[in-house]
Amino acid sequence: MPPQQPLPDNPVVPLRDLKGKKISPDILKYIPQESAEYYKFVPIGIKDSVMEVGIVDPDNTEAHNAISFIADKLGMPFKLFRISPDDFRSILDDYKNVASEVNKVLGELDAELSGEEGLPEAMVKSITGGGDDIALVEDAPVTKIVAVIIRHAIDGNASDIHIEPVGDKVRVRFRVDGALYTSLYLPASVYDSIVARIKIVASLKLDEKRKPQDGRFSAPLDGRKVDFRVSTFPAYYGEKIVIRILDAEKGVKKIDDLGLSADHLSVIKKTLVRPYGLILITGPTGSGKSTTLYAMLNELDREKHNVVSLEDPVEYSVIGVNQSQIRPEIGYTFANGLRSILRQDPDMIMVGEIRDKETAELAIQAALTGHLVFSTLHTNSAIGVVPRLIDMGIDPYLIAPTLRLAIAQRLVRQLCADSKDPAPVEGGVKAMVDKQFEDLPKEFREKVPIPDEVYHAKSSPLCPGGTRGRIAVFEMFEVDKDMEELILKDPTEPSIYKLARSKGMYTMKEDALLKSFGGLIPFEEVSSL
Repeated sequence: MPPQQPLPDNPVVPLRDLKGKKISPDILKYIPQESAEYYKFVPIGIKDSVMEVGIVDPDNTEAHNAISFIADKLGMPFKLFRISPDDFRSILDDYKNVASEVNKVLGELDAELSGEEGLPEAMVKSITGGGDDIALVEDAPVTKIVAVIIRHAIDGNASDIHIEPVGDKVRVRFRVDGALYTSLYLPASVYDSIVARIKIVASLKLDEKRKPQDGRFSAPLDGRKVDFRVSTFPAYYGEKIVIRILDAEKGVKKIDDLGLSADHLSVIKKTLVRPYGLILITGPTGSGKSTTLYAMLNELDREKHNVVSLEDPVEYSVIGVNQSQIRPEIGYTFANGLRSILRQDPDMIMVGEIRDKETAELAIQAALTGHLVFSTLHTNSAIGVVPRLIDMGIDPYLIAPTLRLAIAQRLVRQLCADSKDPAPVEGGVKAMVDKQFEDLPKEFREKVPIPDEVYHAKSSPLCPGGTRGRIAVFEMFEVDKDMEELILKDPTEPSIYKLARSKGMYTMKEDALLKSFGGLIPFEEVSSL
């Protein structure tokens, strides 16, 4: 074979002599192997956040279009360099070395997690982030690894996927029923490729590893669309990835399916038909507040009314609701969005969270001017809503006529039907139950159905651990005329609690007790509140 002639330098696309240089997997992840082979271009470096691409034929228009498509998908500019065919083939060998390691992991992973043949084709194609424009990685091993992890998480009813480097390996954990469980470990050699694939489909910057990023993507599963929210976080051993699974089939529920008691359900439905007022839900992150808000929105007549929401992020799509994603980085905050909503002729408004005085003032102003407003607030109990608003700088005379309903909630584990271990209500258990309800007025205390036995969770073949899924426990009080007067005179937690209690309010712990009496949740969950 005659010696290869040097390629003439090109003033637009300069020559880059790689001299057998090996390209690291960190660089190769920017362009899929299939695209590289087809169009004869490869990534050769990253400099000043610009992707350097080596190309054999700079005059190939299709190759230019493909590079532009990939760069746009990555959110990264690129610069072309002409390379020799020998250098191109050498870099393709680097791809194959990486692919063999990933293929090995894929085989072990698929066998360990599922034991099933193949993957849902539509889901794999969606997770590639590619389309029909160019030959992106529809059957790439890295794509299949991500798809297997996601499929297994969904099949296991996980709410979140944690992918985190821990030294010489990568730990994958799933959050199921509020608790994290380690599902598998992956070799560190495939971690960069997995992170790159997730970043690409979530439209995140591949070269940004120093600060957190947020994105999202969707994938079809069993005839429905499942949304995924992606968050990256720089940690000591590398970026940690958390993927929140947002399944509309599970997330958007009817209000009757939330696990509300008959009394609580009646109070909420009565408040939802009012023409104006403020409904606030409190609870920590992951307590089901969004699910309750969406259930309330679902209850409204969205045909006759203009229902608008401000969310961060938009977790589920609700038909008939004009949902808007706030973007603080461009100045589109809850406060600014609320001002704009009020010019959109709304009837009902949902504000994802009241974080500051300005948003609180605007929400209350909207309630005062004839709108039904829903939002969330960070307090430990429903009773704490009023003092929290006052701490934020809202005057009691504005709270009293606008606040209609305050709700606090938490999520607790739910008992499986075949995993109930009965225990008698006696001794310490009976003393605890009696003490819990002792300050409840007699007419309400007499209605508490204290049974002869409660239930603990026990493992069964169909339900390891004895629980499956979670259910909410609630605490709520209405603002009636008496409560309005109290808010104006003495808006402290002890005073509000005393008045709400005199009207028969159950605390969250008591709602949990009632659910445990009915065999819905294990008795030990009561002590977690």
